[in-house]
Amino acid sequence: MFGLKYQNQRSPSVISDLPILKNLGLILAVGASLLLPTHSIDAKTSRIKDIINIEGVRDNQLVGYGLIVGLNGTGDSLNNSPFTKQSLIAMLERLGINIRGENVNTGNIAAVIVTATLPPFTNQGSKIDVSVSALGDAKSLQGGTLLVTPLIAADGDVYAVAQGEVNIAGFSIEGDAASVTQNIPTAGRIPNGGIVEREIDFKLEDLQQIRLSLKNPDFTTSRRIAQAINGFTNAQLARAENSASVILRRPSNYDGTIVDLITDIEQLPVQPDQPARVVISESSGVIVMGANVRVSSVAIAQGSLTLKVNEAPEVSQANPFADQGETVIVPRTDISANIGEDVKLAVLNSGVTLQDLVTGLNKLGVKPRDIITILQAIKAAGALQAEIEVM
Repeated sequence: MFGLKYQNQRSPSVISDLPILKNLGLILAVGASLLLPTHSIDAKTSRIKDIINIEGVRDNQLVGYGLIVGLNGTGDSLNNSPFTKQSLIAMLERLGINIRGENVNTGNIAAVIVTATLPPFTNQGSKIDVSVSALGDAKSLQGGTLLVTPLIAADGDVYAVAQGEVNIAGFSIEGDAASVTQNIPTAGRIPNGGIVEREIDFKLEDLQQIRLSLKNPDFTTSRRIAQAINGFTNAQLARAENSASVILRRPSNYDGTIVDLITDIEQLPVQPDQPARVVISESSGVIVMGANVRVSSVAIAQGSLTLKVNEAPEVSQANPFADQGETVIVPRTDISANIGEDVKLAVLNSGVTLQDLVTGLNKLGVKPRDIITILQAIKAAGALQAEIEVM
């Protein structure tokens, strides 16, 4: 008899206020204290089914090579795409038409790569979406129809066959002196264009145990999943194997299959945990922070020295009717420097979060790339209690 014993956990939260500075040149003094003022908030939980994958239950990628016909002169140039010409000749020979040695010149056909994803447990005869992408120098696939194309998996076997009219989300218009192209007219999709011909041989219901793979590996989350399952079933059915896997065993006295057991436990709430991490994209200036990122005691000075040099040479001439003298150019240089004399001092509360720090920098008008430099400098000083991942 299964009984629910799992209880949601509660975790502390830290909120600190950051004074707003009024000058881009700034000094931030971040107080250091690990005893942070806290108050309880509702724990953020997720269902087990949303944070794990079941080993063996996976998609399979399919790929094929095919021909699209019916293009309005926007297909491959047969002289520049020999594979298209060879495929056309081979296709016509299978249909009883021999054109070998003939001069073939048509722009209404294009060679394409066809891709599709075969979901797990897809039955024979089911339909799947397929994508097509031009392989040669075709200008557009608009109005084309894909001919029967076998789709193979990594093992070399055919698992689906694709055919149908191609839908594209772009267009291309070309004239003598100008052209207009929107989106990608050389790629498209065929909704329900693939028919599954072979099923993946995988009998999940016959297994006595399965492995739950965490989407975001973490030792704490792995252990919490095992505890939630064992607490719900009142039996030691789950065991955290490592940070990425939990072993789930079907008990001998359980009336249902392993599928029934998965259905029973996948709705259980678990509070996921993750290491403190800051993800930075140098190219786009995007900063993504985890909830547990903290800043220790550190003083930050961010300012700029601006030098302005103006060159205004003057011409000096001798007085009229002077006995001697010559015209010369006299240099005149004006140098000014701005060293940020209005720098202010702000004090942050102890245990400030990185979110509060970045919020304050944003209010100052500090640009994202400057914030990225500041965060990297804080990490180099050992004051950022998180991992920085640069994309």
